[in-house]
Amino acid sequence: MRPAQQSLLKKVASKLGEPPSYADEGAKGSILTLTAAIYGSMPVDEDVTRPTGFDPEAAALFEAVVESAYLVAQADGSFDAEEREAFQHVVISACEGAVAVRQVTALLADLQDQLTEDGIDKRIRMVARAIARPEHALEVLRVAALLAYASGGVSESERDVLGKLAAEFRLDQGALATVLEEVQRALLE
Repeated sequence: MRPAQQSLLKKVASKLGEPPSYADEGAKGSILTLTAAIYGSMPVDEDVTRPTGFDPEAAALFEAVVESAYLVAQADGSFDAEEREAFQHVVISACEGAVAVRQVTALLADLQDQLTEDGIDKRIRMVARAIARPEHALEVLRVAALLAYASGGVSESERDVLGKLAAEFRLDQGALATVLEEVQRALLE
């Protein structure tokens, strides 16, 4: 990996861990990092009892956040091994150890299977089912856009998927424009 790309990935991972500029004052992290702790506590073995205090809705929200970014990454029809490695590295780095490599690897494999089986439009609808609050929807779009920038910016096909996500979240295109501006500003800092 080239040093410039490593630097960009590091910056994206850092921004993924921070709350957006429009978050409430005192926010401690992004939706990705906050839900990662719950997801990371989920037992890998189905036969193991879930820990006390485990929140399946938060775990589902983490999966939806990662899936939204994954769908955007898949928008151009190409998600090669290098892109997959960069995507996984950025997610794991942003989660600051709360989620194990094996968990993210397994999640990405599941997401690929679901995308192949269902197609992108159905997967977008499924992601939207896990997003109940408008502020979560904005944050999901921000995370997906940040990860799109990690691969060289938001292409037209990626912007199209972001637009479909925004529509499914019942956000207007102005909200998407705001999110994209936020991401651009954050990466220029």
